[in-house]
Amino acid sequence: MSERGAEFFGQWISDNVIRGNVGADIISVAELTDKLFSDAKEAGVSENEIEEEVGSAYEAILAAIMGREIMDPGGKSD
Repeated sequence: MSERGAEFFGQWISDNVIRGNVGADIISVAELTDKLFSDAKEAGVSENEIEEEVGSAYEAILAAIMGREIMDPGGKSD
């Protein structure tokens, strides 16, 4: 198990999905998955380290997007 992969993924989701302005369309999720793995590689974290902890990165990103949209369906901040 890779705690480092999980930590990287959690911080990356916070920086790129929770604070970002992305939608849950297939292209956005695929592009974010590619960006995740590119950013991870630059940080010295392998795709395997991430997916050991979160399973499918694509599905985890989609779930994060959907969770954000459910919490804030209008895309507005208070």
